[in-house]
Amino acid sequence: MKIKNISFEGPEEKLKETKNTQPTIVAMELVILEILKQKGIQPDMSAGLSLGEYAALVSGGALTTKDAMAIIKKRGEYMQNLCPKGNWAMAAVLGLEDKQVEEVCKKVTKGFVAPANYNCPGQVAISGDREGIEEATKIAKEMGAKRVVELKTSGPFHTAKLEEASKALAKYLEGTEIQTPISTVVKNIDAKPYTSEDNIKEILAKHVMNPTQMSNTIKYMIENGVDTFVEIGPRKNFI
Repeated sequence: MKIKNISFEGPEEKLKETKNTQPTIVAMELVILEILKQKGIQPDMSAGLSLGEYAALVSGGALTTKDAMAIIKKRGEYMQNLCPKGNWAMAAVLGLEDKQVEEVCKKVTKGFVAPANYNCPGQVAISGDREGIEEATKIAKEMGAKRVVELKTSGPFHTAKLEEASKALAKYLEGTEIQTPISTVVKNIDAKPYTSEDNIKEILAKHVMNPTQMSNTIKYMIENGVDTFVEIGPRKNFI
């Protein structure tokens, strides 16, 4: 199914499948990047939340648009098809510090749950099976969380449960050319810029089974002189 058709025509249930969601989101981000470029707007520093990092790498000159889309297509397929079977769920915990959310996950005794996205101060998304998420929700509220909001997902993304997808992506990336970014790109996995010393392919493969560090990424960018942010993509996807 073509990205154009599924983006504008759906059906929605197909669009929500991560193998389709990922390339459609990145395609939109890359189109917006091109429009900004044509208007003379070029970022000095960029970053992307989860799959948005690929658009950031294109912006930074590390990846071609063609290669980025090819990788994202495979990434989405691996994350969907190699996800272990289970009743998976995800939730955003609001009003607790990062370490408190980590403590919540450690206190869960039934099922599996782990931090998946450190979005911003006071908001961390957790991922796991439904039993674990339900227990974590109760514990988080007891610890003072303002709200715990269930999210629409189809897998335990950015957790150790995606190990097989990570391995498959690593193998696929062996045949892809990726350069050190020309402009600064701050990576999700540790909120530090890519350098010539980094094995970018290895980092991108590990990325799918490690939590995103967007909160610390934005902090790094501000501390290093960024005073204007341009957010692109559908809804709250950030680059």
